[in-house]
Amino acid sequence: MLQWFCVGWIVGIAGMGSTFWNPSLAISWVIGLFILWQIIQRCVFKRPERIHLKTFQVIANLSLGLLLGFSFANTQLDERLALIVQQTSQREVIVYVAQISQLKDQGIQQRVEVLSHNPKPQYFTVYWPQGSNGQIDNIPEPIPGQYYRIKGQLKPSQSYVTSGAFDQEKWNLQQNIHVALSAKFVEQLSPDQILTLGFTQHYDSHQSWLHRLHIQIELKRLALREFIHQQPLRNHGLLLALLTGDKSLLHYGTSQLFQRFGMSHLLAISGPHVLVFAMMVCGLFKLSLRKFCPKVYLKCPEQYLLILPFWVCVLIYCAFTGFEIPALRTLIVCVVACSMLLLQQPMRPLQLLIYSAALLLLFDPFSILSAAFWLSYGACFVLLRIYQMLKKTQNESLHQSHWQRIKTALKILVESQWKIFVALFPLMVIFFKQISWITPVSNLFAIPWLSLVVVPLDILAALCTFVSEPFAQVLFQLNDWCLEILHLFLYGLDRIFATQMRDIALNAWQLGLLILAILIACLPQGIAPRLWAAIALLAVVFPFKPQHEFQLSVLDVGQGQAIFIQYRQHSMMVDFGGNYDESKFSVGKNIIRPFLSVQGVHHLEKVVLTHLDQDHSGGFFSLEGQLSIDQLYSNAKVEMQNASPQSFCQQGQGWNWENKVFFEFLSPSPQQLNQAAQNANESSCVMYVSVKDGTGFKNFLLMGDAGWETEYQILQHYPDLKVDVLVLGHHGSHHSSAYAFLKHFQPKLAIASAGRFNRYGHPAVLTQARLKQLGIPLLQTANSGSIHFLQQQQDIKFTEERSKSKWLLRNPMAQ
Repeated sequence: MLQWFCVGWIVGIAGMGSTFWNPSLAISWVIGLFILWQIIQRCVFKRPERIHLKTFQVIANLSLGLLLGFSFANTQLDERLALIVQQTSQREVIVYVAQISQLKDQGIQQRVEVLSHNPKPQYFTVYWPQGSNGQIDNIPEPIPGQYYRIKGQLKPSQSYVTSGAFDQEKWNLQQNIHVALSAKFVEQLSPDQILTLGFTQHYDSHQSWLHRLHIQIELKRLALREFIHQQPLRNHGLLLALLTGDKSLLHYGTSQLFQRFGMSHLLAISGPHVLVFAMMVCGLFKLSLRKFCPKVYLKCPEQYLLILPFWVCVLIYCAFTGFEIPALRTLIVCVVACSMLLLQQPMRPLQLLIYSAALLLLFDPFSILSAAFWLSYGACFVLLRIYQMLKKTQNESLHQSHWQRIKTALKILVESQWKIFVALFPLMVIFFKQISWITPVSNLFAIPWLSLVVVPLDILAALCTFVSEPFAQVLFQLNDWCLEILHLFLYGLDRIFATQMRDIALNAWQLGLLILAILIACLPQGIAPRLWAAIALLAVVFPFKPQHEFQLSVLDVGQGQAIFIQYRQHSMMVDFGGNYDESKFSVGKNIIRPFLSVQGVHHLEKVVLTHLDQDHSGGFFSLEGQLSIDQLYSNAKVEMQNASPQSFCQQGQGWNWENKVFFEFLSPSPQQLNQAAQNANESSCVMYVSVKDGTGFKNFLLMGDAGWETEYQILQHYPDLKVDVLVLGHHGSHHSSAYAFLKHFQPKLAIASAGRFNRYGHPAVLTQARLKQLGIPLLQTANSGSIHFLQQQQDIKFTEERSKSKWLLRNPMAQ
């Protein structure tokens, strides 16, 4: 019954971040209650032969595991959230470097431990200062095992909280990073200076033999990175990534190539990498025993003799790769398997997987937030089913010819690839919203080639650096040629199939039925009819339908504006946001496109660019080649790649969707259009949206970047306008949202689409004061994330994206 408790424990921890309940339970209580429950089971359920007693025991174990798991995860989350820095400021800190840096295109990133007298340590990501041409100007490089005094600007993490976009705050939480620090000054400190500053306790903990071993491993990783970087190799970044998981030298083009083929997981250090190293060392150990000490087998079986060196090899390689989640999973699986072997317990593969996942989450419950955790264990589940298939065919292969065995091996390889692809399909949709259909084909060659040739050669070359660097150089060069063969294969597939990631959108019902179908297909024959899986798969074929009849979403795009509107099968966008440099970070590709993919939208009937400022239109220009658009409106001529029809927005223009949702431009007037080049903000397209049969928030006024002048004209021409939701003009600047304008229309809610800590101070203090005086609630996308107005039957209510997860919560309502 322990496995059912572990399943409940995993499901409970998977609820981390849920806001519906806030229990608290320390790890000592978790262990104590678990032991007590095991004792109770031993005493009460000695032989639960009756089916109802077994059922009760299963349900009790699942429920207790779920309760303890959720309580433990919630407690750990609260403790970590208490350390998160939320405000920006200038700061001077004393830090300790315990691991190697990450080399990025923007410079050096270094995770550091902040020395302080607080009981819980804080960890910062430091952006190391750099001079001209990316060179460090008289600034010490970060070296593991060294102390530094750093001065700089604290930059709290800020996610673009929009469906489908990458959650930076979640990633930092999982990595245990509490804030980023942009360093302006760095000074290396000696141990004597650290002791003088009163950090004796920290210094003593850093002198333990275990920590010193860790630092030596990190220094070797750093030396290996520098050694590979100095070699005349074409694929030094890929060689390093496959060896240690360090992507510092990996070219962007190589990373994109692996991503397009759905092979990014091969760059993570997983079970095969670790096991190849362990098997190589244990093989040498085994040969040595047979040659120099064969009599030892008379006293101890071979499997027992190999357990310790095997486990040590796995531990060393995991430490050498920085204990990434896939490698850590392999370590825990090996520990559990070796323990069961020593205790002579029956070893069931599925139980082994469940126990290792439960143990991993006990040590690091935040692993549950990582896509690597789910993909890693999902792949292992499928591989277990393939392993069971191999056991069945093993006896048959004894009587096969050599050619028949090759055919059987190829059949298993092909079958395993499409099974892994299908089984991981739901997880890829959940985490990445994209899929590469060519993945099973590319993996047919890439996985055997990397696993049997490249990775063993990589490991052998790395081991040779300890003995003979010239010989290591030869092996790395040989491996570089092997990777060129892989590149030729991938580039050939790229030319033939024009590979690219495909957006996939499934609603909750479709996703649930797809997972159910895959689980039924993976079950052993006879447990459930395969026809049930086919019936469940039919649901995925049905077209995607919006969950709500009407939706208007003010998206969190930082300092900018983007609004999505949908009614049944009709969709449109008002602005697309935009970064100051879309080539460095594209709001269109990284926020708008994933959001539209999640919504199942691949075609837009209308696009309105209120004006062509970068923070309103920049995302559109980085995305327009991938969009299908029927009609585009703006206040100026838009230079486009495609030939979509264009019109100038003008006061009085309008349309409707099925006589249910009505749209009208309230500005600019023809006179303002003529002055759009000189005054783009005041000539912004101002749009009014109303829902005929809606109640609650049914009338929306979208002001673009318009200010007082336009507000005055709207007061004059549309005095009887009903406004429930006002999206403030110019992000709520002090040149917009005049007191008379706000007082006259008295909206139920005002929204400021602005970035956190933006340099313009939006929304302005004066604007917030006017709203407060008039009793108009203000929501800011910086505090609420994306704000969605959704229609359930006739009632239209709003939800805030940040309210969905505990780590995203802020004070959403500002008066």
